[in-house]
Amino acid sequence: MPQLDTSTWFITILSMIITLFFMFQLKVSKYNFPENPEAKLVATSKSVAPWEKKWTKIYSPHSLPLQ
Repeated sequence: MPQLDTSTWFITILSMIITLFFMFQLKVSKYNFPENPEAKLVATSKSVAPWEKKWTKIYSPHSLPLQ
């Protein structure tokens, strides 16, 4: 069985990483980012659910007495 020639793997992997880095940089550079982003004022509405008006207790199966 012939031996696998790995002498070119380093340059192949290195060139692939560099190429992917440049492609990613070109893709990201197409977007316009705002210089000073400002927070938007969002009006939050309080939704009243029927279960929020009364006290409820959830029983865990492990906290129940043994039968």
